[in-house]
Amino acid sequence: MNDMKREELLARISVDPNICFGKACIRGTRIWVALIIEQLAYGRSEEEILNDYPDLTHADIQAALAYAAEITRERILATAS
Repeated sequence: MNDMKREELLARISVDPNICFGKACIRGTRIWVALIIEQLAYGRSEEEILNDYPDLTHADIQAALAYAAEITRERILATAS
């Protein structure tokens, strides 16, 4: 992914301590990035998510994935052995 595309996607994410307790959200919504990632992880399709959250766009889902990728570069989570 080129840097411009990455920056454009990440610009769609908002982290504001006064909105949703400071959780990362899709800018202009109160839809948590974690909610989108979790739904994708559990097998829901992008189409299903977009149907459930009509304020979201394809680019918002891509932004959530880009944000998750950035976060996983920052720390290591313990995993079950």
